Amino acid sequence: MKQLFLIVFLTLTTSLFSQSKLELLNDKAMDFYKENPQKALAMLDTILGPYTIDDFPVEQARTINNKGIVFRDLGELEKAKAFSQKALSVTNEVHVKASAYNNIGACNRVLGNYEEALTAYLEALKIYESLNSTEKQATVNNNIGMVYSYLGIVDKAVEFHLKAKDIFEKEQNKKGMSEAYNNLAIVYANEGDLQKALDYFKYSLKLEEELNSKKGIAESTNNVGAVFYYLQEIDSALVYFNKSVDAEKSIGNLAGVGTTYNNIADVLMENGRLSEAKKYLDSAHVYVNKSKVTVDMEMSLQNYSRYYELKGDKDKALEYFKNYSKFRDSTLNLETNSKIAELEIQYNTEKNEKEILSQKAELAEKELHLNRKNTYIFGLIILAVVVALLGALLYNQQKLKNAQLKKENQLKDALLKIETQNRLQEQRLRISRDLHDNIGAQLTFIISSLDSLKYGFTLPEKLSDKLSKIGIFTKSTITDLRDTIWAMNKNEISFEDLRSRISNFIEKADLSTQHIDFSFHVEEQLKQTQFSSVTGMNIYRIVQEAINNAVKYAEASTIKVEAKTYGESMQFQVEDNGKGFNLDHVEYGNGFHNMKKRAEEIGAKLDIQSQEAAGTSITLLL
Repeated sequence: MKQLFLIVFLTLTTSLFSQSKLELLNDKAMDFYKENPQKALAMLDTILGPYTIDDFPVEQARTINNKGIVFRDLGELEKAKAFSQKALSVTNEVHVKASAYNNIGACNRVLGNYEEALTAYLEALKIYESLNSTEKQATVNNNIGMVYSYLGIVDKAVEFHLKAKDIFEKEQNKKGMSEAYNNLAIVYANEGDLQKALDYFKYSLKLEEELNSKKGIAESTNNVGAVFYYLQEIDSALVYFNKSVDAEKSIGNLAGVGTTYNNIADVLMENGRLSEAKKYLDSAHVYVNKSKVTVDMEMSLQNYSRYYELKGDKDKALEYFKNYSKFRDSTLNLETNSKIAELEIQYNTEKNEKEILSQKAELAEKELHLNRKNTYIFGLIILAVVVALLGALLYNQQKLKNAQLKKENQLKDALLKIETQNRLQEQRLRISRDLHDNIGAQLTFIISSLDSLKYGFTLPEKLSDKLSKIGIFTKSTITDLRDTIWAMNKNEISFEDLRSRISNFIEKADLSTQHIDFSFHVEEQLKQTQFSSVTGMNIYRIVQEAINNAVKYAEASTIKVEAKTYGESMQFQVEDNGKGFNLDHVEYGNGFHNMKKRAEEIGAKLDIQSQEAAGTSITLLL
């Protein structure tokens, strides 16, 4: 009997010791995997070696998923995804599942599978919300923002990155803060705000240096170099790019090396150093074909086409451009944006339904508790005064019934409001999806066809110019279509959203014109204003048309745009110092009539003041 007890005791002790040892090894491997991923893989393999899934199922599943995370950072994305999918198949432990979904989402995002990426991220977010794990929620919000950033849905990208940033700053999580600032910088860089992007990238690099994270330093250094390149500070760009290559090689990150070699080749071609650029192009091509990162493979093919075009080899340039277009078409699905929006609506609807069910259960429990309490009270009163008890009973029952009816009505109103909002959002989504899929796809096909004509045939100069103008007009039409879809997908448009759109349009106008100084001033107290989507879009179109007219016809040297309060009203004004015109002798075109119609639609007043040789002022008063 004593011998049997000893055997059981030793077995339990050994099991507990082994479990603790596996947890310790797992934690240790993931503490330093970004600095030495190969050593981390070796340590994880020692965990998987002598044990089976049946021995320690949760810790083994965690180890398998951790290998997937390390392989993702090494750029071996398909292998990384396979490990995390295997971890999902062998455990139901929520922490491991959430981490696996997040890793699968990251792999699909880099591979260009954006719909699959968002699906996985939303699964991870559900689990972390149920666990009330705020920092993990911030990490997933950051990742979802990156998906929207790649798809060019800027407002959604900024929304999710700012959610992540606020949580990380509150928790003083430097790594999370670095990633959030880095991702926001990418969005601002894509929108053309290079100085703001550079400041954010430098702050991210500072945080990574404080953390001594080689992986983070490599990525942030590369991003700083890219912004210097766009700012035409070439020497600074090359210095940062080469630092990034050294850091990526030190941790064995193939994808990072390929990305940076592509950037260096781009800089060298931009400055006419073609022989040097070819070496980096070839090296980049080798690395990106090993890492299989979609964005880098696109950039490699595009850079080859540009290189041969600069060398004067049109046949080679066209060949690589066709390969680039074919590869891009295979990865960019025109329905992806709409499907992703549908996924988010489904997720939010499911979340709202769960909250309502929870409120119902809580309400029923409270009512049950209240009924029991009233019963006890009434029983005591009956013992004292029968008549008084009867009156009190009738009063309290009626009061309870009224309260219950009131709560039921409130709940019905809330359910009806949510259902109405969901239906309205679905209708808006359906319309915007139809616009995007039909008109957007046709316009994109026109642009692709024009590019193919220009690259595939030698055309007369006048015809080539005409095709270029058609291409520019078509791209402008796509931009207008995206603005419309942007407005349709919102219940409300903040003043900050409207200000950003107007500012971006002015910047584009400034870049496309010469000898015109633009200015845009917004009164501070307007920044908290909210508009309906119809009002916001009409304001934007009126201001846009006024600026276009000034650029085209006024022959002005300055164009000033202002938004300010005017008594109890709000005023938008576009003013130029151009040649002006006589209001009594001018025939207004469609542009003016459209502006006037838009103003009437939102209950605003449109006023035009102009004198010959004294400029023009267009004022919208809401």
